[in-house]
Amino acid sequence: MTLYNIKPAFQDLLRPLVRVLFHRGVTANQVTVSATILSMMLGAGLMLFPEPCLYISLPIFLFIRMALNAIDGMLAREFNQKSQRGAILNEIGDIIADAAIYLSFAFLTGVLPWLVVLVVLLSWLTEFCGVIAQTLTGIRNYCGPMGKSDRAFVLGALGLFIALWPQYTGMTNSVFGVSALLLVWTSINRCRSALEVTHA
Repeated sequence: MTLYNIKPAFQDLLRPLVRVLFHRGVTANQVTVSATILSMMLGAGLMLFPEPCLYISLPIFLFIRMALNAIDGMLAREFNQKSQRGAILNEIGDIIADAAIYLSFAFLTGVLPWLVVLVVLLSWLTEFCGVIAQTLTGIRNYCGPMGKSDRAFVLGALGLFIALWPQYTGMTNSVFGVSALLLVWTSINRCRSALEVTHA
């Protein structure tokens, strides 16, 4: 089970906005690049000013980023904007954006930087496994339990928690530790799913 399963309903809500953006000449690649740049800016800002109160911005921004990720995909699929360049931008943009935001937690007092870096590397691994599945089956794999949307939800909630209760920032280590285990599980699930489809 993963939040990715509710993506169709989320897309239905965004479809009117997507039509407006298309008619105004906005392209899928522009949305992808914008989401990546905004993520890098927010991540850099939190790294430079790692004040717990500023992490309240994470749940807000991560929701916006989820919307942008859905919008670029809809523009590509529904308005004939699919391209090899877009596919590359989408995959690379996601891992850069994830790293920029996740690494900002490493600058908080009491948080173990190596644990944050581990989660970043494992997040990249899950996306790599999803791409490998695509090369084997022709279908991008989004199996959970810790896919991109799930990570956004967890880290957004963590940012809110830190902003409201900064005295418990040390609990961030536990969240990242559990996330690391779930990311390993996710990677295994994606590879196993791809093999099952291939054998079938």
